[in-house]
Amino acid sequence: MTRGRSGQPAKTPKASVDRAVVVDDNRKLGALLGPLDRFAVRLEQKLDVRVARRGNQLTVTGAAHDADAAVAALRALEARLDLTGELALADVDAAIRSALQGDGGAPSGVIRTPRRTIAARGRAQADYVDALLRDEMVFGLGPAGTGKTYLAVAAAASFLAAGQVERIILSRPAVEAGERLGFLPGDMKEKVDPYLRPLYDALHDCMPAKDVQRRIESGEIEIAPLAFMRGRTLAHSFIILDEAQNATPMQMRMFLTRFGEGSRMAVTGDPSQSDLPRGQLSGLDEAVRVLEGVDGVTMKRFGAEDVVRHPLVGRIVRAYERADAG
Repeated sequence: MTRGRSGQPAKTPKASVDRAVVVDDNRKLGALLGPLDRFAVRLEQKLDVRVARRGNQLTVTGAAHDADAAVAALRALEARLDLTGELALADVDAAIRSALQGDGGAPSGVIRTPRRTIAARGRAQADYVDALLRDEMVFGLGPAGTGKTYLAVAAAASFLAAGQVERIILSRPAVEAGERLGFLPGDMKEKVDPYLRPLYDALHDCMPAKDVQRRIESGEIEIAPLAFMRGRTLAHSFIILDEAQNATPMQMRMFLTRFGEGSRMAVTGDPSQSDLPRGQLSGLDEAVRVLEGVDGVTMKRFGAEDVVRHPLVGRIVRAYERADAG
């Protein structure tokens, strides 16, 4: 297998070096290369190297810095594969970014859920995962596609499965309908489900579907709009507020003060994406300002460089950031 950045044979750069990566398991080697060698091609495109396979050995050829980064990324991907049993293109991109940043390409954050083991993609996610597993109240702040909500739900599923909490409570502001859902057809569950679907999706990715349904029916998992949290004390629970930028200051204060004994709380949102009426202060903005530095509250921030969806999402986020900066 010898290819270049456009699928054509690559020219070996001047002052190039060869770096060898030996993988004893041929099945694992195939998984590292990806379907139709897609992952290897990504390494070549991003790092300006050539990747060649011979037997159970990969030879990476390129400038020393690029070749070393490619090897670090491959080793990180091999470790991730051992841990999770699967790889995606986003994992390759994250390993490349980490390797170029010099942190070895191997983030530490790991969440074990009933359905799969989830490993952080990059340093920002690793720090966020560590905070979710360690701290009582964590704010995850940043653009779409950084894994804020998914990792919070995964941590909640892990805590519930291990018996560290008695229930999971997932909430979102139904801001598009102004929390006035009566005009929508169906019962209350059918009215609010469209707003909460991303939380259901994340939950089903972390737990078997039958287990999710059973726990919802028993009340161990509750998914409800933010307005339904008023007047409650949520003890021994893992509580998540998603899309928190759409909460008003009053709603945010109400939600944060639901925190009870033996609980964990994650608040996720993108401060730049509020759907509140023009001129309405976001409760997330106020909470970050008021609670920054408060003992027991952890703030984790993501940027465009931490987007783990399609690379185009990161470029879109950066373009909007430049436009907002004037």
